[in-house]
Amino acid sequence: MSGLLALLDDVAALAKVAAASVDDVTGMAAKASTKAAGVVIDDAAVTPKYVTGLDPARELPIIWKITKGSIFNKLVILLPAAMLMSVFAPWLITPLLMLGGLYLCFEGAEKVWHWLASHPGEAVEKDLTVENPAQLEEKRVRGAIKTDFILSAEIMTIILNQLPPEADLFARIAALALAGLMITAAVYGAVALIVKIDDLGLRMSLRGRFAVTRAAGRGLVKGMPTFLTLLSIVGTVAMLWVGGSILIHGLEVLHWWAWPYEAIGALAERAGDLAGRAAGFVDWAVTAVLDGVLGLLAGLALIPVVTRLVEPVLERLTAERQAEGGSR
Repeated sequence: MSGLLALLDDVAALAKVAAASVDDVTGMAAKASTKAAGVVIDDAAVTPKYVTGLDPARELPIIWKITKGSIFNKLVILLPAAMLMSVFAPWLITPLLMLGGLYLCFEGAEKVWHWLASHPGEAVEKDLTVENPAQLEEKRVRGAIKTDFILSAEIMTIILNQLPPEADLFARIAALALAGLMITAAVYGAVALIVKIDDLGLRMSLRGRFAVTRAAGRGLVKGMPTFLTLLSIVGTVAMLWVGGSILIHGLEVLHWWAWPYEAIGALAERAGDLAGRAAGFVDWAVTAVLDGVLGLLAGLALIPVVTRLVEPVLERLTAERQAEGGSR
């Protein structure tokens, strides 16, 4: 009997250790995920455009396809690559983060430029007129998964950079995988809700038993365009803020140019001292605004480089590859 009790005590102790490990992994995943909030917001803001103009009955299946592609990106491709990098080349993490930050700054600045200089609806209308729905759906899904790969790479790198280095390898793998799954569920769950809420509003407006229900339904239908515009703006601001913050912090960490980081910190601290009780919020707000402004400036500087140099080279390489494939 004493042996059985000792065995049960050992099992209970192991269970407590396992539970503590699970709590540690969950805590690490949750804490690290918050650092990727800006990229997550942009991911949620970008994805609804991939179902715009398609059959409403295909919206959720398309989002599910993109979700599966996102999970594959994060767990099958990016997770092993991230862990190999953290073990064998940890010095690469900051430069890769900065490359991702440059991408975020470019994307955010390009959106601002297009808002000021063009009409965003034209590309969608042209897209819908030249392809049948099945081809368009596949094209949209492929495009969404490619975009997700870039954003997921930035998300996973940010999360990896936030995990405590003293944690053991398996705990870091589990935390990174859990954080990736949590973010994927949050992003595409929110996207599914966003793209179907106007259908819910239409049903409420037509079939609601009470006048208040029908009025609420009409409000949902009328309010969705404004909400999507607001979400796009929030996503763009988040991209510029996060991208600028990553660049400034990376320059300081690598000892390339510490002045922007130090100057923004000093200005934010001075503003916080003047704010009294709101010092913490003002410090954060000033830092975020200045990071975003510098992110916008960096992105605007990248636009001519990308559009006149990088994109033509990529288009030429793509055309050559397609020509080679057609000749075989």
